[in-house]
Amino acid sequence: MVDHSIPKLFVLDTNVLLHDPTSLFQFQEHDVFLPMMTIEELDHNKKGMTEVARNARQVSRFLDEIITRAGKTDISLGISLARAQNPGPSGTLFLQTLKKSPPTALLAEEKPDNQILAVALELQRSQPQRPVILVSKDINMRIKARALGVDAEDYFNDKVLEDTDLLYTGVRELPEDFWETHGKGMQSWQEQGRTLYKVEGPLVPGFFLNEFVYQEQGEKPFYARVKERIGSSAVLEILRDYTSQRNNTWGIVAANREQNFALNLLMNPDLDFITLLGQAG
Repeated sequence: MVDHSIPKLFVLDTNVLLHDPTSLFQFQEHDVFLPMMTIEELDHNKKGMTEVARNARQVSRFLDEIITRAGKTDISLGISLARAQNPGPSGTLFLQTLKKSPPTALLAEEKPDNQILAVALELQRSQPQRPVILVSKDINMRIKARALGVDAEDYFNDKVLEDTDLLYTGVRELPEDFWETHGKGMQSWQEQGRTLYKVEGPLVPGFFLNEFVYQEQGEKPFYARVKERIGSSAVLEILRDYTSQRNNTWGIVAANREQNFALNLLMNPDLDFITLLGQAG
């Protein structure tokens, strides 16, 4: 009977490490197991100047550092991934030190993937109380694992957070009374064909540079970018309306508010680095 209250044991396929060398440290309190075939495949992929080769060498450096730090610890008992000076993983790294049991008749033993699968099967058999999960970027590997009764997952840690509500949006809706509370002493001027406003008030210290602020109540909506902020005062730059055909960019017009914000960033030569999150189209 699997006890879900104890740390999970994640068996890593080689492609996970080649995809993200830091994956060793991404499983929090859970434990990580590296089959010997995974380490062999790292060695086979380490030569060259490709991204895969660089990642393989980086994983080897990480492993060397972990083992060196462990000193005379018996590797078969596992090596702690925790670092006293660094918050991060608190689990244990296990390297395969024993010969696996013979693979099931369904698996061809000479294939590296099948040898890794056989290790996961043996771990599941020898530790029935513990959740054993194979982590692989190979969809067929995951299918085979599940067919054999082993839980399998893709590796997602390097991807954008799935809960996008936790991410900084870059957008702020202004309250209805914004101009009443921030319009006293407001300054307005033109600069390089753009209208700018300098405002001051209690909300301004929470503004971020290049954050978009908007207000859609009333007859005319207000869309601006925070161009400058010093203390409780900020300079807001009115956006160019890329939803209008007259401002089209090589025939492209924004279909909604967020696309208009994006085009205002992308067409601004003063911004060197921009990140966007959203569904294509």
